[in-house]
Amino acid sequence: MGILKPLSSRYALDFPLLSKNTTNLLNARSFLSRLFFSSDISRRNDDVDTVFRILTSCTSSKNLKQSLKSSGVNISNDLVDKVLKRFRFSHGNPLQALEFFRYIDNRRGFYHTADSLDTMLYILGRGRRFDLIWDVLADTKRKDKSLISPRTMQVVLARVAKVCSVRQTIETFERFKKLVPEFDITCFNALLRTLCQEKSMTDARNVYHSLKHDFRPNLQTFNTLLSGWKSVEEAEGFFEEMREMGVKPDIVSYNCLIDVCCKGREVEKAYKLVERMRDEDISPDVITYTSIIGGLGLVGQPDKGGDVLKEMKEYGCYPDAAAYNAAIRNFCIAKRFGDAFRLMDEMVEKGLGPNATTYNLFFRVFFWSNDLRSAWNLYQRMMDTGCLPNTQSCMFLIKLFKRQEKVEMALQLWNHMVEKCFGSYILVSDVLFDLLCDMGKLVEAEKCFLEMIEKGHKPSNVSFRRIKVLMELANKQEALQNLSQKMAIFGPSIVHEREENQAEM
Repeated sequence: MGILKPLSSRYALDFPLLSKNTTNLLNARSFLSRLFFSSDISRRNDDVDTVFRILTSCTSSKNLKQSLKSSGVNISNDLVDKVLKRFRFSHGNPLQALEFFRYIDNRRGFYHTADSLDTMLYILGRGRRFDLIWDVLADTKRKDKSLISPRTMQVVLARVAKVCSVRQTIETFERFKKLVPEFDITCFNALLRTLCQEKSMTDARNVYHSLKHDFRPNLQTFNTLLSGWKSVEEAEGFFEEMREMGVKPDIVSYNCLIDVCCKGREVEKAYKLVERMRDEDISPDVITYTSIIGGLGLVGQPDKGGDVLKEMKEYGCYPDAAAYNAAIRNFCIAKRFGDAFRLMDEMVEKGLGPNATTYNLFFRVFFWSNDLRSAWNLYQRMMDTGCLPNTQSCMFLIKLFKRQEKVEMALQLWNHMVEKCFGSYILVSDVLFDLLCDMGKLVEAEKCFLEMIEKGHKPSNVSFRRIKVLMELANKQEALQNLSQKMAIFGPSIVHEREENQAEM
């Protein structure tokens, strides 16, 4: 029994850009937001910008301390959280972030929040500074061990699992016995979740069977393992095993199984599971419907996905941004941009607002169809509404600019990234420097190179070598010496970092 009803009419819009209605609504919301909240938010953002600029420009600990003291900025937990998140999302230098974290930690009477600790550990993990992670955890345990939680452990495990073996991940898990207040089933579930996300379902299941006798598996344990299955048949078998052990499935359990079915293009099975949920007095939620919308797109039925978006309201469930994004994705894949933008209009009307993921769905299609005009217009409208692109969108755009040799567009994207601190400087700069060097834009390449270093990011050695060759040919020895000195700030240990990373991939 299905959950859909046929609609008598269908939309047939087909235009490549956002409608005027969408733009007006977005601009109106943006204006009201600025009117009521801009002064306070602006002040706090200015403080974050000031501290971040100090951290990325200071060359010594002494200068850092003096600059922070003379800045007049009030150091609060909220400020520290935001500065560390700025480092995280702009892929900042982990050593600069750590110096700030330790400097603040040493202030009398100051205690970091759990969020600040977890963000700091994430930054170090992404930079593969695992030795420093254990130093930070040891310091935290001495000062306030309550900050070290299962969530903290999962942050560390995820970074370790991404680049290390399963055995090393389990060894890291064991080391947390002496750090977390309670080494219990919650910690075990964190390990399993990490293995599901960063390794394979087989690894997660093997670890589950080898360690389950040391813990008492609960509903969350089974839900974690259910979310990692790729095979519908295997997921169904595990679902039954869960019942046999006396663990009653909940909404999360069913959602995991429905998601596996939808990703496996077995939408009819998903429908039957929804009916089974209702028979057990479990009401499907927005996650249930979002999975079904996505599944309908995978089997080439975007209109039925749109129907679900409408008719889920009849069951008292209202779509969120993720549900709309799933339906928009379906229409983007089908290259029915009129229908996709209609749903974006609807999001705005309902106060949801398109987010970075929404826009990224369009950028992906525009990139693969080589549609520069639509991508550029959408990017400009996105910036006008105050929604900043994520790293993937930036990569779609910069690669499209390089493909069509659009230097001015590439530089405008770069300038926005520098001004507003979004995207990955490291990833985008490699493509940008390739474009600038190919087009002989040495002055622009040098400027962007220095801006990147001033932000605390190390350009890749490949990019540096390309610019170096051009500077040598142009006999710009003084400029080359300046760039070499700037690169030396990052230390000799990073010289072969890119080549080593590529060898490990």
